[in-house]
Amino acid sequence: MFNPPHPGSILKELYLEPLNLTVTEASLSLGVTRKTLSFLINEKSSISSSMAMRLSAAFRNTNPEYWLNLQQQYDIWNAKKSVDVSRIKILLRKSA
Repeated sequence: MFNPPHPGSILKELYLEPLNLTVTEASLSLGVTRKTLSFLINEKSSISSSMAMRLSAAFRNTNPEYWLNLQQQYDIWNAKKSVDVSRIKILLRKSA
């Protein structure tokens, strides 16, 4: 599996930069603080459901699921690198 990019970098590189939007301009449009958006694009925070709603409203060619799927792919890839599941006991329902 490839290393999926953080959704904040996608937001920055594919949406903000092509539109020549500053973090301040974009945060005002999204109705969030500059700090909140800065943390996201600098990969220090994750996309929440409410942020996904805001981004999909601002960027009409996207939907909340798109943004949340980007976050989920990123999170799962990182979890696979750091979570050891080798000792997890498989749980099965006993048949009657």
